[in-house]
Amino acid sequence: MKSVALKAYPRSQVQRAEVKKLRAAGRVPATIYGRQAAPQNLEVNSKEFADLLNHAVSENLLVDLSVENDARSKRLALVQEIQHHPLDGKVLHVDFHEVAETERVTVQVPVETSGEPVGVKTGGGVLEHVLFKLKVRSLPKDLPEQIIIDVTSLEIGKAIHLGDIVPPAGVEILGDKHITVVAVSAPRAEEEVVAAEAAPAAGDVEMTKEKKEEGAEGAAPAKGDAKAAAAGDKKAEAKPEAKAEKKK
Repeated sequence: MKSVALKAYPRSQVQRAEVKKLRAAGRVPATIYGRQAAPQNLEVNSKEFADLLNHAVSENLLVDLSVENDARSKRLALVQEIQHHPLDGKVLHVDFHEVAETERVTVQVPVETSGEPVGVKTGGGVLEHVLFKLKVRSLPKDLPEQIIIDVTSLEIGKAIHLGDIVPPAGVEILGDKHITVVAVSAPRAEEEVVAAEAAPAAGDVEMTKEKKEEGAEGAAPAKGDAKAAAAGDKKAEAKPEAKAEKKK
């Protein structure tokens, strides 16, 4: 990764009201830390920093930081974290991690795809992007801005895993090699058809229910039903006798 020059200034404003005025004046509060020196509060020009972001592939920036009145003319640093406003996206704060040229560093790098998978082009499949960032480790100068994966030959049901990716020279990709990065899945319509074929049809359930009802007609009555039938028979037998006594 090629480093870019950035001017910074020491910052004494740390209170919320003071930092708010600093942003209103076109400055972005920042902090630099690392093994070589104690953490220091800085500020950078908001327009200059925004221009760097606009011309970069990602927010992974390697900067040659020139701090005003600093004993060292330049300090090599990685942009570790950028805080954005949740509504307008403006930069609110920047963390710089000072590194040495001979120090291996670990960062998250965006992963992008190139080409159209054959499973999508001819089979109507869907490209699923599972991982959007990869953790890599290398010297600062070897850090890639992004990692591009060629998915042209990817068929339906196939995937590219972490271990399948060939990193740039001097770069090590960290993580479980079996993790899926991108995959091509079958069209949704086909998945629904397979699910419908596997599920039991509603007509089969109704037929089973009718068979049970038909079998119940010839079955022996339950105990409660037998008692009720016997009581009905006794009442039926008693009614003629009662009528005969009434006639006498």
